Amino acid sequence: MLAAMARLLVVKATAGADAPERCNQAFNVAATAATAGVDVSFWLTGESTWFARPGRAATFVLPHAAPLPDLIDLLLETGRITACTQCAARRDIGPGDVIPGIRIAGAAAFVEEIMSDGAQALVY
Repeated sequence: MLAAMARLLVVKATAGADAPERCNQAFNVAATAATAGVDVSFWLTGESTWFARPGRAATFVLPHAAPLPDLIDLLLETGRITACTQCAARRDIGPGDVIPGIRIAGAAAFVEEIMSDGAQALVY
């Protein structure tokens, strides 16, 4: 049913280990939508930007939550993940520092996605 809707879901994660439940909600909602066949664009901003680095998601622990590395793999297989340009720069993360498949892009790309026809944006 959800796949037939042909809408883009843009999920922006603004929290990382500093707010683990909010961070996990963003990943979980995006992964659930992707599993249901929804086109998902997942954005890593603020503290969640650290999860663009290889191995960093494995250090995230939240009881009763799916492992972030599994959710990242799912999102890369079914959708796309973008790390915020400015957020990455503030953390000295460059294109060569991220998990293969994760792109770095800025606000213009985010605005373009959320303003596209049928797009729905969620910010956590």
